[in-house]
Amino acid sequence: MSRNGWAAPIAPEDVDLSLQVAGFSMKNPVSLASGTAGYGPELSHAMDMSALGGFVTKGIAVRPWEGNAPPRIAETSAGMLNAIGLQNVGLDSFLEHKTPYLAELRAKGVRVIVNVIGKTVDEYHAVARGLRDCEAIDALELNISCPNIKEGGIAFGTDCVAAGEVTAATVDGSDKPVWVKLSPNVADIASMGVACEENGAAALSVINTLLGLSIDLESRRPRLSIGKGGLSGPAIKPVALRMVDEVSRACTIPVVGMGGIWTSQDALEFMVCGASAVQIGTANFVNPRTAEQVVEGMRTWCAERGVARISDLVGTLRR
Repeated sequence: MSRNGWAAPIAPEDVDLSLQVAGFSMKNPVSLASGTAGYGPELSHAMDMSALGGFVTKGIAVRPWEGNAPPRIAETSAGMLNAIGLQNVGLDSFLEHKTPYLAELRAKGVRVIVNVIGKTVDEYHAVARGLRDCEAIDALELNISCPNIKEGGIAFGTDCVAAGEVTAATVDGSDKPVWVKLSPNVADIASMGVACEENGAAALSVINTLLGLSIDLESRRPRLSIGKGGLSGPAIKPVALRMVDEVSRACTIPVVGMGGIWTSQDALEFMVCGASAVQIGTANFVNPRTAEQVVEGMRTWCAERGVARISDLVGTLRR
């Protein structure tokens, strides 16, 4: 054993990347984050989607949303700001037009998680009810943390009572595990996680984007149409790691980590901090094959250090 406690190297094919999250197995820990790859086909020409452990769809509401007016994306020095406003096709169109591809993806061993959005508790419940008996999906991811819509979203994600209420309503309407995506724009994210767990959440996605602002100096106007937007990318990784650590220690349900993951080492740091699995978002816009490369990089890293099961790394941060 090495000085750092690693075992002798093993063959890459001997590394087991599979794991359990919220009652079902995943062939590896890597998923694409909601809103960064549409409903699946949008990125399928640029990467091997079957290499993923999971795929999280763009958010779905009861009825279609148009989203915010452009400009809706602004590049920053270490990431990007977005204010898409959760534009989506609505529940009925999703079920009719999007689920056939997702069923094919699921048949290839990729777990499919549908991101759920709404402006009221009843709307979240209605989407969950509408997705019952849909065999193309494995779980719901409840988005209560989007910082760029005027109603719902972040309003639920910054209050423990409201978060618990919308979680309970969604769990009541669903026949599948419900994950809750937590907002980093709070003073105590661990308490938010506990409130969601107490109301039936099966897992917690940590974190969504941080609220930010970008200015065009010449015009002295915001670069986004609605002013502020959600900051993602490498700039938020240290915050995300800290919050994954806090939530994973406060809660007993699995944590799915995200926020600035660009490489396999980034992903593995999240797992050491307590994340059972990870999601990749902004990196998809720069290199659509990032997730594939992260999966293979994880396998190589584990093999070189004699880690036979990647799940053994979860929560092993030395304090």
